Amino acid sequence: MQPILQALNVRKAYAQHVALDGVSLDIPERSIFGLLGPNGAGKTSLIRIITQITAADEGEIRFRGERLKPAHIAEIGYLPEERGLYKKMKVGEQLLYLARLRGMSRADATERIKAWLTRFDIKPWAEKNVEDLSKGMQQKVQFIATVLHEPSLIILDEPFSGFDPINANLIKDEILDLRDRGATIIFSTHRMESVEEMCDSIALINRSRKVLDGPVSAIKDQFKTQTYEVEGKGRLMVMHPDFEVLEHKERENGHFYDRIRLHAGTTPNDLLRYLISNVEVHAFRELIPSINDIFIRRVRETMPESLVEPVSA
Repeated sequence: MQPILQALNVRKAYAQHVALDGVSLDIPERSIFGLLGPNGAGKTSLIRIITQITAADEGEIRFRGERLKPAHIAEIGYLPEERGLYKKMKVGEQLLYLARLRGMSRADATERIKAWLTRFDIKPWAEKNVEDLSKGMQQKVQFIATVLHEPSLIILDEPFSGFDPINANLIKDEILDLRDRGATIIFSTHRMESVEEMCDSIALINRSRKVLDGPVSAIKDQFKTQTYEVEGKGRLMVMHPDFEVLEHKERENGHFYDRIRLHAGTTPNDLLRYLISNVEVHAFRELIPSINDIFIRRVRETMPESLVEPVSA
């Protein structure tokens, strides 16, 4: 899949603080790309460069193969973490105003506004001032303003902030639908469960540098530990040359739970054959690391030793 956006060796510093240090990324077209990192890692600095709020000190951003220029802004929608609506302005008027700034005709903007307000079940609020809306409703209006002009690239910074679970699911479904209809979404969040559910690829930035990137499935494969959970009935030998039992729990009526790590050269089938010949197997599954686990592990690995807190036993 061709990248819609590329960051090439981007560097940005503010006084003595280096926010981005040689960051390079390829963001595939028609995908959801998770931009991850701890607070202060450099994610917002990169987003501000992509949206041309600030400029890189070194390196460049390319949009569809061209060096990023002001004309590309028309193809980008940006939902910042710090929301910014005019509180004294009516919802419908504000959406129309923002759409017109994006170059839409009054007729097209009016039609799309009605459709989005209906979809989000807030059409009766079109004549209300923004300040009269709940935080969740204001968030919906902000989301509509971001996608109304049907941008090719949509940047969402913590898009679920302020939403209850029902409305968070509504927004999630809309994001997935936007991707399926051809948009590319850069998705910055600390909600790792959302990354797991939605993202096709991710990049992790820590302390101004990219420390991990690629398709989610490939990254999870990379961090596998060859560890399996086994549940069954019988007595299982806890010492074996081909695997290591990391955890063993005896349960009622002769049942057990084990967490087992394979040694190099041992396959899951080898373990399963051993289990079947010795115990009654009720469950056998590989432990796949979550994106949350990978995030924590990779951030810890790239921190200076003096800043790493010891892990309690």
